[in-house]
Amino acid sequence: MKIVNLILVLCIGGFLIYGTLDMPRWGDPDSPASKHVSPRYIQKTVEETATPNMVTSILADYRGYDTLGETTVIFTAGMACILLLRNSIRKNRND
Repeated sequence: MKIVNLILVLCIGGFLIYGTLDMPRWGDPDSPASKHVSPRYIQKTVEETATPNMVTSILADYRGYDTLGETTVIFTAGMACILLLRNSIRKNRND
């Protein structure tokens, strides 16, 4: 069974690595995001958001739902850690 699992992991890993071969290199100025999305943010951010700080306007205005989702995930993980640790502390006090 371990051999089958190893072969399965190697095959999936190979497919994932093969899938990354067609991706643009990190920081490539010719990537689609750098050619189409970034220039629009740079040119229109001040007039559309009335925020002089470009990073703040992108995070808060253009990508607000993404930022809210990421914050929710981090908050949920933190609360889960607190609840788990709180229960273990109570058990130790009762012993």
